[in-house]
Amino acid sequence: MTAAARFTVGVLLGGLLLLRPTASEAHAFLDHAEPRVGSTVSPPSALTLQFTEPLEPALCRVEVLGPGGKTMTTSAVEHPSPATLRVGLPSLPPGDYIVHWAVISVDTHPTEGRFTFSVKAP
Repeated sequence: MTAAARFTVGVLLGGLLLLRPTASEAHAFLDHAEPRVGSTVSPPSALTLQFTEPLEPALCRVEVLGPGGKTMTTSAVEHPSPATLRVGLPSLPPGDYIVHWAVISVDTHPTEGRFTFSVKAP
């Protein structure tokens, strides 16, 4: 490879590195939850969601759907740390639950998702 070709390849690779997303362009994705995704648990008193990026708490939403698709009444969304959301739960009867979350990270990127967990009989 000639010196000119190596230089051209180097410039192109350098340009590609400049175009890659930086951490400030990332999205907030669910890192883990309690109750854990897909778990079977005793009735929990709260739902905690930990994300990969800090969030704009006023723009975040958490919804819990119970057996039969019934929307469960939760407490207001709390924001105990920059990347964490928490809602208090009512006494949940046994069954399968769907958690739907929608968040906006501090860099204004929206993400949303859903997962399930089950509550076992006492």
